[in-house]
Amino acid sequence: TLYVLRLYLLSLPSRRLPVECAFSPDGLFETRFCLGNTPNLREGEQLRTWSVEGMMPNLDEERRLWRQGYRHVAGLDEAGRGAWAGPVYAAAVVLPLERADLSAALAGVTDSKLLSPTRREALLDVVYEVALGVGVGWAAPDEIDALGILPATRLAMRRALEALPFYPDALLLDYVRLPDVPLPQAALPKADGRCLSVAAASIVAKVSRDRQMVALDRRYPGYGFARHKGYGTAAHRAALARLGPSPLHRMSWAPLREGRE
Repeated sequence: TLYVLRLYLLSLPSRRLPVECAFSPDGLFETRFCLGNTPNLREGEQLRTWSVEGMMPNLDEERRLWRQGYRHVAGLDEAGRGAWAGPVYAAAVVLPLERADLSAALAGVTDSKLLSPTRREALLDVVYEVALGVGVGWAAPDEIDALGILPATRLAMRRALEALPFYPDALLLDYVRLPDVPLPQAALPKADGRCLSVAAASIVAKVSRDRQMVALDRRYPGYGFARHKGYGTAAHRAALARLGPSPLHRMSWAPLREGRE
């Protein structure tokens, strides 16, 4: 992964490797790094640069389950776990694994965090067009406060499964298992960057939540929810100091608890 590659490069002796991250013209998140013995370079001297994209997700895990007889494999992912305000969203996506051109049909679909907002919006339409079924669920801020973020995330995922037009045969998840769901499950690290169905779910969850936060910004003006989507930015902290918490804020979270004490 890019993370492991960066750690390796930064560990090399007698090298300084400036790392720059940005969105490429096609909307993919890139890490650009320089190789060279920087102490020997004059100020302003150019280094050769490379552009490295994260490894694109594939259908290996989905097809493995397909070969075991599981025809409807749902990939699940969440959005908004780390936010200070707003719901946590989850999405479930079932892909037509029998389709020979499935990877080509979903070209560009990857972990939503590696995509620009414009690219995510465009790929959302592709996912809905290609998928056999898409379900979206969420847990509200008061449920997050009452249950805790992990149980609330699992609740959102169960609701996403219930929103599918049919119940799947097996699940692929990014880390989080669903112990109350009696289905075969594979909870994999970085599944949103490895499994195409989970990557598709990450896009659906992220865009769905972002749209909801834009709508809630009109209901609760002044906090900047349309911009920061409820995450803990400096602007969000300043708005909290000025306005106090809204009904969207997760009062069990440390930054909100500290503000009340």
